[in-house]
Amino acid sequence: MKTVFVMIKCNLGETYAVAGTIADEIAEVRSVHSTSGKYDLLAQFQLGDEQEIGRFVSSVVQTVPGVKDTYTIIGLNAFTEDGPRGGPDKI
Repeated sequence: MKTVFVMIKCNLGETYAVAGTIADEIAEVRSVHSTSGKYDLLAQFQLGDEQEIGRFVSSVVQTVPGVKDTYTIIGLNAFTEDGPRGGPDKI
């Protein structure tokens, strides 16, 4: 499994609609948060090993109506909830 965080900039006035669409229609979503700053949303996705990150972002996330721009961050290790317990020195 691969964890991917996507920062999403939305068209003006469409942030809540974009968040709702992502939460309701994208099976790989784990969380969606509104944020301050250059981007409006931060979404976490869990992809299968066979899924290509670039193709997922460009064909699934970027095609949601109201999405203007994205910035993708690839998760390496999780030290809470989804990952090993006890911090990095316990891995």
